[in-house]
Amino acid sequence: MRKATLSNKQREELLGALKARFEKNMNRHQGLEWAKVQARLDANAEKLWSLSEMERTGGEPDVVDHNVDRDKKTGEYIFYDCSAESPKDRRSFCYDREALDSRKENKPKNNATDVAAAMGVELLTEEQYRGLQKLGEFDTKTSSWVKTPSAVRELGGALFCDRRFNTVFVYHNGAESYYAARGFRGWLRV
Repeated sequence: MRKATLSNKQREELLGALKARFEKNMNRHQGLEWAKVQARLDANAEKLWSLSEMERTGGEPDVVDHNVDRDKKTGEYIFYDCSAESPKDRRSFCYDREALDSRKENKPKNNATDVAAAMGVELLTEEQYRGLQKLGEFDTKTSSWVKTPSAVRELGGALFCDRRFNTVFVYHNGAESYYAARGFRGWLRV
């Protein structure tokens, strides 16, 4: 795992990229102002490292929600990976450590749940994934692991989603499976 702090230069570059993406994609966060998002980021500098990991691995994080309506006490901003396809440097992973350890040969390079935890983010749930798809068209050529209910995982399965034929599909696979076009999308509260 990399050092969990950013240099001033890395911080400024990241904030510049986040601001440019925020301004380019106002449909994802109508009514929100970048100055307030940046103030929240400045007050929670430890979260910048996780956002930088999302960015570094191809996730293109952006603000998709503001929790002020649901919980006036937090005022948290919610960031999702908003890259058009599943983040390029998070593909070819099986679902979790148990699945990785169960493979005797042809092991993938890593697993989605451990990488997400190391980045300080969580996998999108099916509900969150469907919410993301209301903001645009994502995973039209790739697919993304989503947080799998324990009842499914206990039976050896895991869930993934994609968008085909203008429809969001949820599928199942053995948790140990991995494909070049399947990665995972993360989310972060700031």
